[in-house]
Amino acid sequence: MPRYLTGIQSSGKAHLGNLLGAILPAIARAKASPEPAFYFIADLHTLTSSREAATNRANTLSVAATWLACGLDTQKEYFYRQSDVPEVCELAWYLGCFTPYPMLANSHSFKDKSENLALVSAGLFTYPVLMAADILLYDAEKVPVGKDQQQHLEITRDIATAFNHQTGQEVFVLPEADFEAHVMTLPGTDGRKMSKSYGNTLNVLQDEKALRKQVMSIVTDSTPKEAPKDPATDTVFALFSAVAEPHETEELATRYRAGGMGYGDAKQWLYEVLVRRFSETYRRYTDLQADTETLERELLLGAERARNVGSQTLARVRSALGFRV
Repeated sequence: MPRYLTGIQSSGKAHLGNLLGAILPAIARAKASPEPAFYFIADLHTLTSSREAATNRANTLSVAATWLACGLDTQKEYFYRQSDVPEVCELAWYLGCFTPYPMLANSHSFKDKSENLALVSAGLFTYPVLMAADILLYDAEKVPVGKDQQQHLEITRDIATAFNHQTGQEVFVLPEADFEAHVMTLPGTDGRKMSKSYGNTLNVLQDEKALRKQVMSIVTDSTPKEAPKDPATDTVFALFSAVAEPHETEELATRYRAGGMGYGDAKQWLYEVLVRRFSETYRRYTDLQADTETLERELLLGAERARNVGSQTLARVRSALGFRV
């Protein structure tokens, strides 16, 4: 089985789209594979956009609590905080010396902000190099990516290929992108793609009163209660079908087409299925959030295990470059 590696943004509390689109599928895949996978919280990458120490630490612990609450097996999988593995920064320097300027100048992470160079830090410019180090340090073979990260994985492969060619050794494993067709993209409360940047997320890891308020705020059209409704065009139905059992989804679709069911009733159905599915996860998340010692211990133990793997790769790199091992 291939070795998987997944980087996790530390940008705040996970929403329903994060859970269904990334976290839960990754944990399910890990449970089905005998090969341990690598999951790291990318707090070093966060510095390109956020430099508030308290916020960054709180976001990192929130992400850690979410993955543990969702059932990640830290005894089998590697789960760690990026900044706890200094080897990744050393490797990033070596890789940066094999990375041509035009490659970074053409990367999306730079080009998207290049119109205002005063806002572009060296860290943002070399972001793809650090990402390459994250991947290559652990001999990762498969990296689940979306279209926005595909270019960065191609850069990783190009850097690794150049290094292997220059040194005449197969120092690095060339990773492959894993495009998971089943990963769902959910609509947010306003009908657009669910995203923190749009402020339209549905946060299931909160108390029931706050969750119900969010569910009831979902934007719908003005079709009257007694009129038939099209399930295919409704945000409430799309969210319900993502979390409910198949027979429940079919029942709601039938009710929509028959008429006589208002959107308020449909939202109540959605709220109830969300509580049923995620209330226990929310309880575990809340307990973990209050137990920072456990979170820190899990992350540090994971980092120690990850460093044991990464140090072997770094030894190969240093040897290939003529440095003392």
